[in-house]
Amino acid sequence: MSTATVLQFMQKTADDAALRQQLEELLGVGDGDISSESELDAEETEALKGERAPIVAEFAAKNGYPFSVDELVAVVDAFQKHQAGEISDQEFATLMGVSSHTSRNQNAVQRLATYLTRTYLGYDLSST
Repeated sequence: MSTATVLQFMQKTADDAALRQQLEELLGVGDGDISSESELDAEETEALKGERAPIVAEFAAKNGYPFSVDELVAVVDAFQKHQAGEISDQEFATLMGVSSHTSRNQNAVQRLATYLTRTYLGYDLSST
């Protein structure tokens, strides 16, 4: 799964007001900022996981972020479960496409956790 492109698109909604406004219009709910767990509200989550998912995937592709509907839904679902405390930080990292079965991958997990901490989660995972 290529979650990196989905995450890049999601982050872009925080940086690009025009993109955010267009996404808000496509979703019909929320403010169009889906850049983090705290910004992704319940209505946006449901729209992104529901009938609006194909429209959003097509919109993202037209803006240089090609990903499948399944990839979008998987990332949004992982954000939702992580925010609700249903999955651990480690499980979240695994769902984002990083495994911790080897030391090389452990470093990748730590890099992902650091990246997500700064970009998406808004809290420090380095103490865990």
